[in-house]
Order: sequence, then C-alpha cells, then structure tokens
Amino acid sequence: MKPTLRKLFFLWFMLSAPIGVMAQEEVNGTVKEASTDLPLPGVNVVIKGTTTGTVTDFDGNFQISVSEFPATLVFSSLGYKTIEQSISGGGAVNVVMEQDVTGLEEVVVTGLATTIKRSNSANAVSSISAEELVGVAQPQTLDGALAGKFTGALVSANSGAPGGGLSVKLRGVTSIFGNSQPLYIVDGVYVDNSSISGGLNDVSGAAGQGSSSNQDNPSNRIADLDPNDIKNIEILKGASAAAIYGSRAAAGVVIISTKRGKQGKTQFNLSQSFGFNSVINLLGLRDWNEERALDAFGEGADVAYAEARDAGTLVDYEKEIFDNKGFISSTGFSASGGGEKTTFYAGMSHKNEKGIVKNTGYERVSLRLNLDHRVSDRIKLSLNSNYIYSSADRGFFNNDNTGSTIGVTLTSLPPWAKLQPDAEGNYPDNIYGGSNPLQTIALMTNNEKVNRFIIGGSATIDIYKSLKSDLQLILRGGLDGYNLNTRAIFPKELQFEKRSNGGLNGQSIQGSTENKNINYSAFLVHNFNTDSNINFRTQAGITREVFDRNSYLISAFNMIASETNVDQAGGQRIDQFRLKQEDSGFFVQEEVNFQDKLIGTIGLRGDKSSNNGDANKLYYYPKASLAANLHEFDFWNLGKVNQFKLRAAYGEAGNFPAFGSPFTSFNSTFIRGVADQSVVGILLDGVLGNPDIEPERQKELELGLDLGLFDNRLNFEFTWYNKKVDDLLVQTNREPSSGFTTEWKNAGNLKNTGVEITLNALPFDGEDFTWNSNVTFFKNKSEITELNVPAFNLGAFGASLGTYRIEEGKSATQIVGISPDGLVKFGDGEPDFQMTFNNNLQYKDLELSFLFHWKKGGDNINLTSLLTDLSKTSHDYDDFGLDPTGTLPNGEYRAGQVGTSADVFVEDASYLKLREVGLYYNFPGELVERWFDGYIANIRLGFTGTNLLTFFDYNSYDPEVSNFGGNGLSAGVDVTPFPSSKRYMFNLSVDF
Repeated sequence: MKPTLRKLFFLWFMLSAPIGVMAQEEVNGTVKEASTDLPLPGVNVVIKGTTTGTVTDFDGNFQISVSEFPATLVFSSLGYKTIEQSISGGGAVNVVMEQDVTGLEEVVVTGLATTIKRSNSANAVSSISAEELVGVAQPQTLDGALAGKFTGALVSANSGAPGGGLSVKLRGVTSIFGNSQPLYIVDGVYVDNSSISGGLNDVSGAAGQGSSSNQDNPSNRIADLDPNDIKNIEILKGASAAAIYGSRAAAGVVIISTKRGKQGKTQFNLSQSFGFNSVINLLGLRDWNEERALDAFGEGADVAYAEARDAGTLVDYEKEIFDNKGFISSTGFSASGGGEKTTFYAGMSHKNEKGIVKNTGYERVSLRLNLDHRVSDRIKLSLNSNYIYSSADRGFFNNDNTGSTIGVTLTSLPPWAKLQPDAEGNYPDNIYGGSNPLQTIALMTNNEKVNRFIIGGSATIDIYKSLKSDLQLILRGGLDGYNLNTRAIFPKELQFEKRSNGGLNGQSIQGSTENKNINYSAFLVHNFNTDSNINFRTQAGITREVFDRNSYLISAFNMIASETNVDQAGGQRIDQFRLKQEDSGFFVQEEVNFQDKLIGTIGLRGDKSSNNGDANKLYYYPKASLAANLHEFDFWNLGKVNQFKLRAAYGEAGNFPAFGSPFTSFNSTFIRGVADQSVVGILLDGVLGNPDIEPERQKELELGLDLGLFDNRLNFEFTWYNKKVDDLLVQTNREPSSGFTTEWKNAGNLKNTGVEITLNALPFDGEDFTWNSNVTFFKNKSEITELNVPAFNLGAFGASLGTYRIEEGKSATQIVGISPDGLVKFGDGEPDFQMTFNNNLQYKDLELSFLFHWKKGGDNINLTSLLTDLSKTSHDYDDFGLDPTGTLPNGEYRAGQVGTSADVFVEDASYLKLREVGLYYNFPGELVERWFDGYIANIRLGFTGTNLLTFFDYNSYDPEVSNFGGNGLSAGVDVTPFPSSKRYMFNLSVDF
C-alpha cells in the first residue's frame, strides 16, 4: 500500500471507529417465569444473526449492547420456549418465558463438540431429563431408571440382587460375539460398564457343563453413578446419530450430563428417602400329601411329611428365603451457585439398601464437584469430578452343577425338611440336596467393593468473534479409574465344603481389578452467518483413548484353621487378565442451516485401534442427514399445524474386535518334575488368532416425520430405521486336526429393521389442573442376511433344553431345540413390540405420575421350572393343561420332555408393569415462607413405588431375567436367579 493510501486509511479508521462505538445502544431488561412470576437466571440472550450475547443474572436481569436497529433478541433456556423479541432502539425489554412441555426447544447432540435444537435435528435422539429420571421414583441404579423411558431399547434385569445388573440393547442385536452394550459418556468422559466375574463359578461348577459364559451374577459398573447428580441423558440409538463416535458406537451411545451451578445466590437441597423392598412374585408350594411326598422323595418321606404337618412345623422355604423386607435409606445434599466468574455444583449422597435375601445389600457413597470458571470473555474452563465408593453383597444364585447355590438347592427342598440351626448355631445337613440354603445365607460371603474416580475437564477458547462469524477451540480430557475388589468366602462348615461330603474344606476366592480409561480430544468449531440468515458450522477435531485393565483372581481351597487369607490354603489357582487398548482418530463435520427451514449435515469419522488386525489402518465412518421444517416455509399455512418436519439420516459406526483376537495365545504347563526340577513348556490355548481381523461395521438409514398440532400441545414422532451390520465377528469352530478348536473371523452380516412412534399430549393445561401424557410404541426385527460359516448354536445349555441359533436367513434371536421332527424353532428372544404409557397430572400443589410398560412377546428359556419338575416340587406340578393328551400333570409332562422336545422350556416372557408411580405434595410457597421466615424456599413430600404391579403368565419369578448377563445373545435364560423386587419409598426434599 502506498504511503498516502495508508495515511488516508488510518484517518478514516480513526474517524469511523468512534462513530461505530457511539452507534451502540444499551438494551436491558428482566426475564421472568410465566407460571410463578419469579426471575429466571441463566437465560441466554443473543442478537439474532450474530454471536453477540449475554446471560441473565440471579435476579433475571440482563444488559446487552446493540449496534444496529431494528434488531431481534433471542431468549432461550433449557426447558423453556424460545422467544424472539423485536427491538427498534435502546431501553428496557421485559420478557416472560413459558415452560416447554413439548421438548422442541431443548438441544441434542449433533457433533462431538456441538448441539442442535431438537426441532432442527434429523435424528430421533431420545432425551431424559432429571425430572423424568428420578422425579417420580428413586431408582435402584441408573440403568434401572432407563427402563420404559424411551423408544428403541430393551432393558433387561440380569439379576434382582442389590447393586444392579442390567443390560441395555438399542435397536436390536448389534453383535453376536462382540460388545452389544452402548458406550456411556459422562461429561465427556468415556466410562466403563464392565461386569467382572468374582470367581463363584469355581464353587458352583456352572461353567463345567453347557455354556461357559459368566454365570456368577456380577454387577455392572454403570450402576456406580448416582442418578440424582444427572441433569439429562441423551441416547444415540443407531449409527445414523452415533457415527460421530466411530468404532465404539455400533451398540449406541448414552451421553450423560451432570448438574452444574448457575450464577446467583447459593442454593441448597436436602433430600431424604426411606422405604423397603419386597419380592415381586413367589411361586408357592406344591399341594403336598402323603402320597405325593412318597412319590417324590421315597420311603419315609410320607411319614416325615405327616409328622411335620401334624406338628405345624411345615416351612415354606421359598418364603423363608425370599419374603423379607429390605430396608432402604437414601440421603442426598447438594449446593449450587456462584458469581460472575465462577459457578459450582457440589453433591453428596449416601445410599444403603438391604436385599430381600438376608445378608445381601448395597451401599454407595458419592461425592461430586463440578466447577465452571470464566477466565475472560474468551476463555471458559470446566471441571467435573466424582468419587464413588460402593459395597455390594450379592448372595449365591444362578446356575449350579454342584448343588451348592441357594436357588438350585431350593428347587429340591420339601417343606418338612429340618434346616434350622440348633441353640448353639449349628446347622444340620440338608438330606434333600447338596447344601443347606439357610446355612449358606448365614455363613458365606460374596462381596464387591469399588473405589472409583471419574474426572473430566474442558477448556473453551473463543479465538475470534465478529458480527458474522466466530471460531472456538475446545479441549477435553477425562479419566475413569476404579479399583474393584471381590471377596467370596465359603467356610469349611458349609455342607458342600465339608470333607466328609467330598468338599474342599473351605474356599476363599479373592480378586482385584484396576481399570483406567483415559480420553483426550481437541476440536475447532467455526460458525459463519450470511446476510440471508444461512448458518454454516464447521468442526474438526482429533481424539485419543487409552483403556488399561489388570485383573487377577486367586482361588484357594483346603483352608487351614478356618483362615480366609489365600496364602493359608492347601492349594491355589491364579488367573490374570491384562488389557491395554489404544485408539485414535479424527472427526470432521459441516452443518448448514437455511433459516431453520432446511438443516443439512455431512461428516466423517476416522478411527484406528490396537485391537484391529492392522493397528495402523484407519477405518472411516461417514454420516449425512437432512431435516426439512416445512412449517417454516412461506407457503405453509395449515392453521393448527405448528410443526411438520421430514428428516432423513444415514451413518456408519463400528465395533472393535475382541481384545487379543488378532493373536494366537499360549499357556504354560509343567512337562515333568516338580518344584525347581520341573521343566516348563507351552501349550496353545485352542483359539487361532486372525491377523486380518477387522471391526464390525454398522450402516443405518433412518427416516422420520415429526408433527406438532394445536400450539404443539399434541406432538407426534415417527421413525423407521434399517440397520445393517457387516463383517460380523464370529468365533467359529476349527477342525480338530488343525490343533485349534476355534478361530476369529469376519464371517457374516445381519440387519435390524424397526419403527419407533412417540405421541406427546397436553390434554389439559389450566390454572389449577395440568395433564401431560406420553405414549410410545416400538418394535424391531432382525435377520442374519449372510453367514460364511456353518450355522451354529449359541448360549444357554444346548438344543435339548433350548438354545439360540445363528443361521442365514433366520432371526438373530431365534430359539431352537430338539423335537421329534428334528431341530426346530420354538421361539424368539426379540419382543413383538413394546409400549409405554407415561402420565403426569397436577392439581394445584398435588402431583401424580405413573408409567406403565407393556412388553408383548419375546421368549425366555425357563429352566427354573425344569429343576423343580425334576425334584417334583413345582408349585403347578399337579395341575393340568400342558399335555396335549390331557393325561399327564404339568410337572410330569415337562420333566418327560427332556431329551424329546425343548418346546416346554421356551416360554412367552410378555409382561405389563407399573414401572413407576409417584404421589407428591408441594407445599405452597407462601405457606413455607411464613413457617420458616424465608429460610426455606420449597418443601416436597411424596410416596413413590417401583414395579408395584406386574402382570404376566410366565412361570417363574419375573420374565425380566438373564442368567448370563446382558452381553451377546444369552439374555433371557432363567436358572434360579435372585428374584426381582418392588420398592416402596417415602421421600422428602427441601430447598433452601
């Protein structure tokens, strides 16, 4: 630039700059809540078409500088309807905001560092608020609170034991041998949800026959989280939405955001809940008489029965063991607030829950501190920290090949058995089984202890801001580290541990797991607004995750002098499992928003992992979507129709191969000799590694329609999806001559198709009475579309009793079994459909909420009935109805089908449950203020219940059961589980 031009430019700039400054005018005002007329803090106030904005303070006041008039101010806050207010000049602007009962104004995830208004989303992302999660009933665990709350999910209780044990499957089967549980992310931290064995199979022998899957009833780690700390949950159910998480997202993603503080006076909340639980369902006793006792237990049993009957000493051991009331106590305290620069949320909670079986229970202590600090107008820092301690006593249940577990022993126990201890506390042996269950409950230990830290942090840096564009740098990091200690003690006094009974003189099984997940990410997000109000948002970033686990399990037997230390034993076996996985990748995405009319997105994720056959190969996962808000176009004029959105989304996601699957492993062995003179050799472990193994790849197309009517008091959402999974990971059999028994392969494809329908309604919205209602319907159907290995059975205990079968052209969850006509299909684990009916009714200060959940179809393999049939103790043994000829009673007929047909063991697991019910009274504010002179702001008192009503024809304790846990296809297998319970709670919450 020439010197004269530079001088002229400088002079123009010096003269025009003050003009620009002087042209700005201050606009201020107050934002209030419509129903209470109270000020609303934390409301975002933005000049439309720009990134200039501010936030209301504790008193609802705001002030913003506006340089051009006329202008439009946009007021938005989570849970409230967005308001656009036109202004022609400076001065005061007062706004009243109404609650958004439709949820259209809430934001949902659209990228790793961005969100989008639900009304503009092209995906059916399910959101669960804090009120929906814990506002009705206090859940036992976080994952238990998800049941029935959103479409597309099958939530199964693997165990009724205190401390959790649930599985969540989103939109059907996503893997056969790989991970089928969703990825959980808490405030940006990848958290672990493993179920780690405590080694009880060494005592029960459960893995000795049939399936070798984990059957010893461990809890899952997502149960560690305190649901009361959570602000909202978003569920990305398929690849079309979850592609942004790449190779860990094939089973879906559950994104959890915890509570944060707001600017203003410190607010406190104290909550206290007391209650109890009880068993949902008891099967009852067989209608005994002398003849039946003699037939079932042989000579002398008829006399023993008659003597106990006449003496009044018959004992219903099912009631004795399961019909107990477990006391529950839950205490929570939180504080939140902050100043102009720093806000905080601190939460503390203690939960203590006794189980319906004596000496079982769960205790959890949770401490949370979330901090947000604004260093300057351009830099914001956030810290999330959570410490958790938990202890769970889970009893001794599920499958058993040694006659030692409580449930299996109960199936062979008559009511005249004498099992009570004597005056000195000595228990007699049970002559009708391998153990005395009362003794086992009193003396054995099965405990899990967890110490866990979940820590995350982020930095948001505004690199530059202008009227039309801005650029942000977002840095995130997280750590999830825990130590799990398991301790299972079986003292030598137990019947099945006595040497005289062939026992091992006591066993001590102790394990420890150290788990550490670390994740880092960095993103650039650029926003650009054109003069025609088209917004372009570009984001790009890199990610890295490290997963490190070290587990060991020591099983000791022949305990010396009743010691429990594993070194005080005649023999030990040590198992160790070490895992280290490193993943890294990148993500790019472009979003275009044309005046909220057309919203398009295109993105790409690239991942590589040490679990893949080629650890340096990048696997790419694209995504694309389009949402069309037809009601925003000028030609739209249909009166009562407020929203009409068409949406389409496509995405791909992956599922890593199992750890170690690219490699062939070896085991050590002694060739000859003992002690220091032995010669050590190696053996193959029987599994052939595959250096070319690749991730499973999920491809999902989702189409949908959203409709809002009558000022959005009636909202309808319809979604259809087609989800294909290619390169299925399969552990297939090898010919024995190869020296291996199995090998890992990518050997097939499957697909899931389904529909999800949601109807939200506000039938009444008056000054005194309000009624919100929500109805959902969803169904899924799966099919193995290609299988490059021979069809094979998987899960349960073989075709004679019913098993899952993977077969080309068939459902991925079909259940087959032997029959006189050969191997046939007897059922399917996939429900025909699921529906929920959720309502909230408020009359003045009284509030009633309830949630019904109907699962139609979906079969279980019920082997609990088989065990009681074989012992001739079934409650319905003498009833008729199963035998087509009408000649054999039910119990005799079922037992006679073993080795002939598996039909009777495959049962319909339909149910209708009152999942939650809550009745609350909110004390009037003026009354509370008068009573407590303004020191207390709100008092909420209520009664809640969980699973209070259950309706099903299934012949066991609860159709929601899974003996093998929730991973893979072995769900829905019923072998003497820890029964489910219902909960009654009284709740008090005080804000001050």
